[in-house]
Amino acid sequence: MADNKAKLTIAETSVDLDVLSPTLGSKVIDIRTLGSKGYYTYDPGFTSTASCESKITFIDGDNGILLHRGFPIGQLATESTYLEVCYILLYGEAPTQEQYDNFKTTVTRHTMIHEQITRLFNGFRRDSHPMAVLCGVTGALAAFYHDALDVSNPVHRDITAYRLLSKMPTVAAMCYKYSIGQPFVYPKNDLSYAGNFLHMMFATPCEEYVVNPVLERAMDRIFILHADHEQNASTSTVRTAGSSGANPFACIAAGIASLWGPAHGGANEACLRMLEEIKTVEHIPEFIKRAKDKNDSFRLMGFGHRVYKNYDPRATVMRETCHEVLKELNLNDSLLEVAMELERIALNDPYFIEKKLYPNVDFYSGIILKALGIPSNMFTVIFAIARTIGWIAHWNEMHEDGLKIARPRQLYTGYDERDFKSEIKKK
Repeated sequence: MADNKAKLTIAETSVDLDVLSPTLGSKVIDIRTLGSKGYYTYDPGFTSTASCESKITFIDGDNGILLHRGFPIGQLATESTYLEVCYILLYGEAPTQEQYDNFKTTVTRHTMIHEQITRLFNGFRRDSHPMAVLCGVTGALAAFYHDALDVSNPVHRDITAYRLLSKMPTVAAMCYKYSIGQPFVYPKNDLSYAGNFLHMMFATPCEEYVVNPVLERAMDRIFILHADHEQNASTSTVRTAGSSGANPFACIAAGIASLWGPAHGGANEACLRMLEEIKTVEHIPEFIKRAKDKNDSFRLMGFGHRVYKNYDPRATVMRETCHEVLKELNLNDSLLEVAMELERIALNDPYFIEKKLYPNVDFYSGIILKALGIPSNMFTVIFAIARTIGWIAHWNEMHEDGLKIARPRQLYTGYDERDFKSEIKKK
C-alpha cells in the first residue's frame, strides 16, 4: 500500500508518484503513471525495477537473508524435506501431516511419463548437452498433457504443477542415461523424491542400486537450496512467457533455456571447470595470485555472489553437507583436494575476507555432485529439477493475481526516419 508520495520533477513538469511499502526490504516507487506523461525509466537488467508483486521469496543480500514464505532457508534445509518446501512455496503455509501425505502421494504417483516421450530422445545426438535435451523434451510435454491447460482454472494449474514437479526428475535422469548409452530406469514409488532420482540415475537393469541415506539427504538439500531465488533471470523468463497465457510446459522450457547460461545455472559447472584448470593443490598459489591481479582475466568461480554481499545463507548448510558427503565416501580425488584447499584459503585469507569472497552455494554443490559421480554437464539439469517448483509457484501466483502481458520499453538510439531507395536491380 502507498504510505506517502515521491515527487519527480522533469523540466517544468512535476509528477506525484506513490511510494509502496513492502513487508520486508526497500520501498518501491510506483512509476506506472509515468508513461501517460510521456516518460519511461531506463534500467538495463532491471536491477532497480520491481517487475511484479510477490509473496513467495524474500532476499536481503546485504545481510545474507533468504526467506521462503517467511521461513529462513537454514531452517528449511535442516528441518524439512524438499517436498515439504515445495508445498510451502506452492501454497504459502507449512502443510499438516495429512496435507503433506496427500501431496507426497500425488507427486509420487505421477512420476511416470508417457511411453511415447521416451522415443523423443532418439531424435537427439548422443553428445547433445543434457540441458538442450531437457529443454526440448520439457517443451514437448505440452503435446502429451493437454487435457488440463486452462490456465485461468486453479484446478488445472494444480494438475500442471503436480505433473511438472513429479515428472522433471524422470525426464532429467533419462537425459543422463541417454547421453551415456544406458537404458532408461523407471521411477520407484517406494523411494523418496531425492532417492528416486539417484536410483534412476545410477541403477541399471542388471544391477540394483541401493540408495545411500547420506547421499540421499545431500541431494534433497541441494534441491531445497535451489528451489527458488526470487526474480532471477530464469524465473523472470517464466513470468514473461506466462504473461501471455502461454502453455505452462513451454513457459518452464523457457525457464530451462534461461537457466542454462553460465552466469546463472551454469555457475557450478563453471566452478568444476576452474578446479580442472587448477589441477593440483600445488598450483593453487599461482591461481590465487592471478585472481588478485586486476589485469588478469582469470576469476575464481564459486566465490562471492552478485546478490549476497555478505555470506550466501545457503552455503552454510551446503558446506556442512559437502563435508558429510566427502567423509561418507572417503574419496581420494585431486580436484576435491583442490576444492577443500581453496575453501580453507578463502575463509582465512585477508584479501578474500575483506572483499567478502566467501564460497557460495555453487562452489559446494559442484563438489558434492562431482563426489556423487555426476558429470559436470548434468549439474545445471539438477538445478532445473530443483528450481521447477519455484518457477511453478511464480507462474501460478501471476495467474492468481491476474495476467498483465509483459511489455518492457526501450531507449531507442537508432536512425531517425529516412527515405528508402533500393539499389538492388529488379529482374
